[in-house]
Amino acid sequence: MSTAPTGRMLIAGEPVLGGGARYRAVDPSTGEPLEPEFAHGGADEVARACAAADEAFRSYRNTTGQQRARLLSAIADGIEAIGDPLIERAHAETGLPVARLTGERARTTGQLRLFASVAAEGSWAGARIDPAQPERRPQARADIRQRRIALGPVAVFGASNFPLAFSVAGGDTASALAAGCPVVVKGHDAHPGTSELVAGAVAEAIASCGLDPGTFSMLFGRGPDLGVRLVTDPRIRAVGFTGSRSGGTALLAAANARPRPIPVYAEMSSTNPVFPLPAALAERAEEIARGFVGSLTLGAGQFCTSPGLVIAVDGPGLRRFEEVAAAELAGAAAAPMLTPGIARSYAEGVSALADHDAVHVLARGSDADQPHGCRPALHVTDAASFAADPALHEEVFGASALVVRCSDATEVRALAEALEGQLTATVHADGPDHPGAAELLPVLERIAGRILFNGWPTGVEVGHAMVHGGPFPATSDSRTTSVGSLAIERFLRPVAYQDVPADLLPSAIADGNPDGIRRHVDGELGTR
Repeated sequence: MSTAPTGRMLIAGEPVLGGGARYRAVDPSTGEPLEPEFAHGGADEVARACAAADEAFRSYRNTTGQQRARLLSAIADGIEAIGDPLIERAHAETGLPVARLTGERARTTGQLRLFASVAAEGSWAGARIDPAQPERRPQARADIRQRRIALGPVAVFGASNFPLAFSVAGGDTASALAAGCPVVVKGHDAHPGTSELVAGAVAEAIASCGLDPGTFSMLFGRGPDLGVRLVTDPRIRAVGFTGSRSGGTALLAAANARPRPIPVYAEMSSTNPVFPLPAALAERAEEIARGFVGSLTLGAGQFCTSPGLVIAVDGPGLRRFEEVAAAELAGAAAAPMLTPGIARSYAEGVSALADHDAVHVLARGSDADQPHGCRPALHVTDAASFAADPALHEEVFGASALVVRCSDATEVRALAEALEGQLTATVHADGPDHPGAAELLPVLERIAGRILFNGWPTGVEVGHAMVHGGPFPATSDSRTTSVGSLAIERFLRPVAYQDVPADLLPSAIADGNPDGIRRHVDGELGTR
């Protein structure tokens, strides 16, 4: 197994040097370019990868859940086998701390193994059987059976802020492979070496499991060019994306303009509002403030769930929260941002807030001593100004937050109702706050995919109950999640089989339940 990147993409198991623009990854802590040189792919590489994925789908869609489980487990083993060189390369390309990346690798392999267990368990098939009732009157009932099948090849776009967990072998790839879909990944230019190492582990796992090498490919290329080509290739049947709102909406528009539109599952933009209620602020404003700053500045605020907005009733409790948060943030050191472009966008967003007539700067962190550093920022405004200017609602990707002072709980709820869709909404409430929280909760259900009490939104547990999604523009489809076992359903669709001869039925809905999975038979869930 290779432990050093070579600058190659991977198409159906074959290392390929692109013929497009040449570039190097950049160490964000120094601004220095890294070896080796990479090259973008283009139309030919997209066509080759998609054709290989389409051919592989013919066999991969018919693999058993146990076969897919073995593949996913082998990928996890392969990523771990790369060892320290993977962490070292990811650190050099992203500036993220080694401890953070070590934890992210564990999350990545953990979610691969989670989807391995989901694939083997089999409930993803959604097996339902309504046995024939020939004697039913006034009309006999046919034998009708249902299962879910894989959509087809899936295009996955790696994210900048999670070089492992939301990248080449991240949750989108894991859930698509678990569903029976080949994957073509567009690796992120911010960490191409990391992407190449992980892609090699995926390809080796596919080979070791005896599967068609076209089951996985990984390309590099300019997003507006190669990305759109990938999404509009007729052999691609779904898209998984994590990134900016502009990037996600561009891919959504391209997919919808196809002669045969396809689903795009894009996780895009969120300010993740926090609602500290009066009794909680009166009792523990200092504790809440410190937790808030810790969550805000984690990873230079480069998390999709970073808490960028605080909405609360003005009063002594909120002012104490602001005072402590400002002091904590003022002492926060600057950290390198993932790319020069992200650092520029952050600086522009913070400057726009600071220059706003209705916004006051509460605190700034230490000056950045890196070329692309993030200097944390905390601002405050009033409810009327916030309500009047949609620009104040927009996400600033990085460690920047805005506090909104409200006159009463009614104004808090009114602002919550006016917010765009969010990945998360956080409430801090003590016992006396619960009646007010009960009135706020239905509002938050309508705008957010995950609602937290007395915690912080950064840190997304990978499990069966997690929802990492939300109404637009948090995601392009609020009915799904990109984290947790439910993510597999994005890449499946139901098919009904009516009066199909017993010897032709797929095993998931065959008589005698040869797969041994849970099935709904005449509306009752069991293992018949």
